[in-house]
Amino acid sequence: MEYREATSTDAPGIAALHAASWQAHYRGAYSDEFLDGDVVADRIAVWTERMNSPGADTITLVADAGAGVAGFAHTIIGEDPRWGALLENLHVDRSLHRHGVGRQLMSRTAAAVLQRAPSRGLHLWVLEQNTQGQAFYSALGGRCVERAPTLPPGGHPERLNGSPWRLRFAWTDPSVLIA
Repeated sequence: MEYREATSTDAPGIAALHAASWQAHYRGAYSDEFLDGDVVADRIAVWTERMNSPGADTITLVADAGAGVAGFAHTIIGEDPRWGALLENLHVDRSLHRHGVGRQLMSRTAAAVLQRAPSRGLHLWVLEQNTQGQAFYSALGGRCVERAPTLPPGGHPERLNGSPWRLRFAWTDPSVLIA
C-alpha cells in the first residue's frame, strides 16, 4: 500500500469510495433517495472541486493499492479554535477494514497536522449510529467530547432522514496517533 498526498487525478476514485462508504454506513441517517440517486454525482462534484483547487489549509491523503484509491483522509488545519484540525473525511474500502489502512491514514494525518500546526489538536465528527467508527476512534485514544445534530450533505435538509445526531471525537495531542 502506498500512502501519499492526493492529486487531481485521484478525485474520481476518492468520490467513488466516499459515495460507497456513505451508502454502506449512512443509511438511515441520510435519505435513501439521496444515497440511491444523487450521492455519486454529488461526491464527484465536491472532490473534483477540492482536488482542482486545494486550499492551503487542507491535506488530503490517499492509500493507493495500485488499482486505485483504497482509502483517503481529508483534513482542514485550524478549523476550530478549541479543537484544532478537522479530519473531515476518513473512508477505507470495506474489503480493507481491519487491515491497518485507517490506522495508517490517521497516523499520517496526525503527523501532517503536527508539522503544520504543532500546538493544535485534531477532531472529527462521526454519526451516532456508526458504532464501528466510534469503536475505532476510541481504540486510537479519541475522546467523545460533544453531541450535535448532523449537518445535511451539501446544506440540503431533504438529504437527511429525520434528525440524526453526530459525535465529536477529539485528540488534544495528535502525536498519540503516530505509529
